[in-house]
Amino acid sequence: MVPKSSARTDASDLADIDRRYAFHPFTGLAEHEKSGPATVMVRGEGVWLHDNRDRRYLDGMAGLWCVNVGYGRREIGEAMHSQAITLPYCHAFSSQCSDIPTLLAERIIQMAPVPMSKVFFGNSGSDANDTQVKLVWYYNNSRGKPLKKKIISRQRGYHGVTIMSGGMTGLSGIHSGFDLPLSFVKHTTAPHRLWEGFGLGDSDFVAKLVSDLERLIEKEGAETIGAMIVEPVMGAGGVIVPPAGYHEAIRQVLDHHDILLIADEVICGFGRLGHMFGSQAVGLQPDLVTIAKGVTSAYFPLSGCLVSEKVWRTIVDGGKKYGVFGHGYTYSAHPIGAAVAMANLDIVDKENLVAAAASKGAYMHEQLRAAFADHPMVGEIRGFGLIGAVELVSRQDPPLAFDPKLGVAGRVAKKAMQNGVITRALPSADTLAFSPPLIVSTSEIDTLVSGVRDALDEVQEQLGSEGVWQP
Repeated sequence: MVPKSSARTDASDLADIDRRYAFHPFTGLAEHEKSGPATVMVRGEGVWLHDNRDRRYLDGMAGLWCVNVGYGRREIGEAMHSQAITLPYCHAFSSQCSDIPTLLAERIIQMAPVPMSKVFFGNSGSDANDTQVKLVWYYNNSRGKPLKKKIISRQRGYHGVTIMSGGMTGLSGIHSGFDLPLSFVKHTTAPHRLWEGFGLGDSDFVAKLVSDLERLIEKEGAETIGAMIVEPVMGAGGVIVPPAGYHEAIRQVLDHHDILLIADEVICGFGRLGHMFGSQAVGLQPDLVTIAKGVTSAYFPLSGCLVSEKVWRTIVDGGKKYGVFGHGYTYSAHPIGAAVAMANLDIVDKENLVAAAASKGAYMHEQLRAAFADHPMVGEIRGFGLIGAVELVSRQDPPLAFDPKLGVAGRVAKKAMQNGVITRALPSADTLAFSPPLIVSTSEIDTLVSGVRDALDEVQEQLGSEGVWQP
């Protein structure tokens, strides 16, 4: 007989069970199989996580950029419980609907960053971006342009990890071993000034990025390209903030070549940038919008594809040729997910968390500059709203990256966690991210920033003693 989980609360037992049976995402598998997890989390409260050894950690990443309203919100738990008792499931196939997802669809369309017509619900940002690509293909097939199938993404962009979204993600670690990206995904230059435009002003850097994009379109042929996908501010690829005028400039290029624009708002949406949507913050005018994470603060899996009227009308007309729209998921428009989203958005509105993210974000960036601007290992401090990053370099001017084998940012993140602060070393870069829940206080921001600075100082000393770095 398998023991009840409630009887297995000893910390070493839980870690060993995990080591033996759990297949973890984004994990060094051999090391995990050998050593298991360093921590076993059992409780969350506000911006704090607690493990089963009674230690607590300030979650400076809001989970994975997603627990925007913080942990332990009773209102969301009660909404989830009530919906599970009332109507735990209802599918959305064949025109069937249920009440709460219908009301959520109305609410989301009414708050959209630019006029949108409909929302298609899914389960994750990855599946939503897969859906977006299918919509682009269906749209172009419906209007008699079947060659327009290629998707342009950006190096360092993050759009998920399924076969399609993983290919659009511009990070080599997500491609390695998986035969990605597929041939019809093309990547253009990331707006990452430290490595792609060091020393350039905004206008010159925008001109370079636009030129790179135009060359790619010319090489591939505009008649073969269906859409470009962008994050308003790039998240996992390094918290990269594009230069002023960038989004307006690429929109002009895409319009000229009849290419749709998809805004991936999975991280930026629902307040993270101090606006309800990142597109509003950076002047982005998309045809399609992807949402997830912050719509439920990750209390329940839910994603959405917002579709403009232009795209929607063409898709509807496509039904004359293709019949019933043949796409959807068992859990599309899940009633519990919708109830959680409604309760979560009520909190965002009631507590004015969008404005809070703007003010607390300004404070966080002041503290990041104060703590890291003088550090010889810091190449750039960047961010927007309540999301920030510190990128580490072995030389500042001109910038020179550390040998990736040193895992410098990973060492800092590990040291910070040992000291009770959670940051994250981002993939394919020695970059430390800051993205706390929107409810974070100024004193908690102080704790987060100082905790990471202390960890960096410890790693600096360690690298010096190893003889691999010196100021």
